[in-house]
Amino acid sequence: MTARLQRARPGSPELQALVDELAERLGRSVAVDDPLVRMVCTSRHFGDEDPVRIGTLLQGRADNAAIRYVLAQGVTRWTRPGFIDGRDDLGLLPRYVVPLRERGHLLGLLLVVVPEKTLGEQEIHAITRAAEAMSAQMYGEQITADTRKTEERDLALALVGPDVAARTAARRRGTKTALLGPAEHVLVTVVRLACGPELLRRSEAALWAALEGYRQTRSAQGLVAIDKERAILLQLRDRPPHPDEVAAQSAHILDELRTFLDPSVAPVVGVGGRHTGLDDAWTSYEQALVAARAARRLPALNQIGDWELLGELAVLLQLPEHALTPSLVPKPLRTLTEAHGGDRLRDTLRCFLEHAGSIPKTAQTLGIHRTSLYYRLRQIQEITGLDLDDGAHRLTLHLGLRIGELLAPDADRAL
Repeated sequence: MTARLQRARPGSPELQALVDELAERLGRSVAVDDPLVRMVCTSRHFGDEDPVRIGTLLQGRADNAAIRYVLAQGVTRWTRPGFIDGRDDLGLLPRYVVPLRERGHLLGLLLVVVPEKTLGEQEIHAITRAAEAMSAQMYGEQITADTRKTEERDLALALVGPDVAARTAARRRGTKTALLGPAEHVLVTVVRLACGPELLRRSEAALWAALEGYRQTRSAQGLVAIDKERAILLQLRDRPPHPDEVAAQSAHILDELRTFLDPSVAPVVGVGGRHTGLDDAWTSYEQALVAARAARRLPALNQIGDWELLGELAVLLQLPEHALTPSLVPKPLRTLTEAHGGDRLRDTLRCFLEHAGSIPKTAQTLGIHRTSLYYRLRQIQEITGLDLDDGAHRLTLHLGLRIGELLAPDADRAL
């Protein structure tokens, strides 16, 4: 699946008219983007079009590199208009950028193509007046959109909440308002970010942008709930999703968030179990939270956790955060780690247990002779005092190794 960001919602006829009027007055190409630099409205060309503008018109959005470049200029934090330089390698001409704000909130960006990076006094005055009218128009439209998003969020949160009566009422409300249709299968995906208050509003916008394309697809109907640094995508399907489809969707969501947000936000995706019927949406949600916790704690998962692939880790990750400490690692395993050559012996033990105690498979995987493997296993038994032929002893060691994975230094940020 080729990851492509969804285009922003098209601007209203009223906003488009303001853009066209300004462009004709200036004789320059004009566009309005949302705070994530996704096109909302654009004027006709005036001979100043560049590859980025042409690509945006053809595809409904600029490519990721252009978006990252514009955001890197800090335009979403600007309090006054200014120029951004062009980039020949991106096919981008200089632009005059005006943050469109109302009551302190950034609603979008007004961009005027200005190859010479110089504007006359009358041009600046016209842009300023138009920006004021655009901000007022967009603010009114945002109030309506926020109301709709709030209704959808409240419905989704009720459907995955702990209150049985509230879930029942939400299912009825969703059917009555046509926000939910009949479907046999449900899947909940959770996205978590690690961000401070200063990035919160932009993060909420980025989460919505990353998920809105999956609210209505050919195979799924869904709801999105954005709650600060967390987002929930609840999808209803006529058939269980294929694992490749789920993996591609999760990877695409991460790709979008990496385009819009600073790497320090560290997004992770948790995918819940696949269940039959909307009644089990809350179960899929609880499992998605555990999967997101796994994605945060296990670097090998590459920021995506899937409940159905977690195995025994799904049980361990339901321990409270304060309980996941080194004290959970069994003493025999700690003794093995601290022994001379402990790292090699621990890796041998892990390989042996993951191959269900098969000597041939373990030796082949480690690339050593069976005699060497038998020697290492005797060392492990002597150091730990445990019998590797005993099922309970094996389980103790295997769970200890799994707990050690969850305590990796890269996984010290709790969800």
